[in-house]
Amino acid sequence: MFVQSLQPKFAETDALGHINNAVLPVWFEQARTPIFKIFIPSLDVKKWTLILAKIEVEFLKEIFYGAEVEIKSFIEKIGNSSLVCYQEAWQEGKLVAVGRSVMVHFDHARKESMPIPEPIKVQLSEHLRPTS
Repeated sequence: MFVQSLQPKFAETDALGHINNAVLPVWFEQARTPIFKIFIPSLDVKKWTLILAKIEVEFLKEIFYGAEVEIKSFIEKIGNSSLVCYQEAWQEGKLVAVGRSVMVHFDHARKESMPIPEPIKVQLSEHLRPTS
């Protein structure tokens, strides 16, 4: 599991006084940076090998400005050329949102997916989401 804490910005609030729904995908992407580093340690975009195939966010409670948010990121599934990342947003001890993203290991020159190398799979497996 990877954990990142962030402080919501005033600019991320909406007219209803809570964090706008468009903000969560950005927070979740930011919290996936440690996963990106497993694939591309330098984060050099010229060497980038991941594409985002799908994202989903489920809003469970309102999120407010003025209180820190903790994002927990897990690997939920590792496939041949893709992985599913499961993420949770917590504020003041409450689970406020969950999300999933499907990322594909991708060869941009050939415009096709490619297998995830075994050493990367091993590193990803260290962050598998616990099953109940």
